[in-house]
Amino acid sequence: MGTEKSDAIKIGGDKYRSFLHDEAHNIEWRHGGPPIYDSEWPKGSLEEVVQNAIKSWEMELSHKTRIQDFKTINPDKFKLIVNGREGLSGEETLKLGSYNALLKSSLPEEFKYYKAEEESFESSHDVFRAALPRGFAWEVVAVYSGPPVISFKFRHWGYFEGPFKGNAPTGEMVQFYGIAILKVDESLRAEDVEIYYDPGELFAGLLKRGHDVSTSNQDETPQKCPFHP
Repeated sequence: MGTEKSDAIKIGGDKYRSFLHDEAHNIEWRHGGPPIYDSEWPKGSLEEVVQNAIKSWEMELSHKTRIQDFKTINPDKFKLIVNGREGLSGEETLKLGSYNALLKSSLPEEFKYYKAEEESFESSHDVFRAALPRGFAWEVVAVYSGPPVISFKFRHWGYFEGPFKGNAPTGEMVQFYGIAILKVDESLRAEDVEIYYDPGELFAGLLKRGHDVSTSNQDETPQKCPFHP
């Protein structure tokens, strides 16, 4: 796909996602075309290479609708494993979406502050886009090993400035840290992605006030979110 567009969608200046310029015309985009990226990342360190690889994968997961159009994974081997749970295939991950895939839980119902099984791809993105209107940034903190088995520490963060499931925003930063192990082939396509993190870090911030935004006389005692595997 070139720089021409039908619905005000064009490719920005991000040289590390330059492969978007060469995308086939028959790719199915979730929002009508590839996303816009205005900033360019520096290149050189292993951390930057890893960050580029993961951000490109997240871009494809969020914006492409067919797994055969992905260039960042090996669709025949790909598995996403979160906190030791059973691995998800590429098709399963694409159907669920990144939020639902990361937030699936085996906790009892009363401890689930986010029920991935009740959310669609679209509704899950709507929930977090509303709660974090400035975006949910992702960054590599440290890389411990390089290809073909890349292990690294990451941070996800954003500002809680919109409602989350009836909970009023605090305006404060919410974040969580995690560890990932990424197995790649000779073309740097992901075959296995293992992610380990504590979802309680995220929900502690999103549930800090713990009351319905439509009610002014609710108990202000913060809810505590237990660790869930």
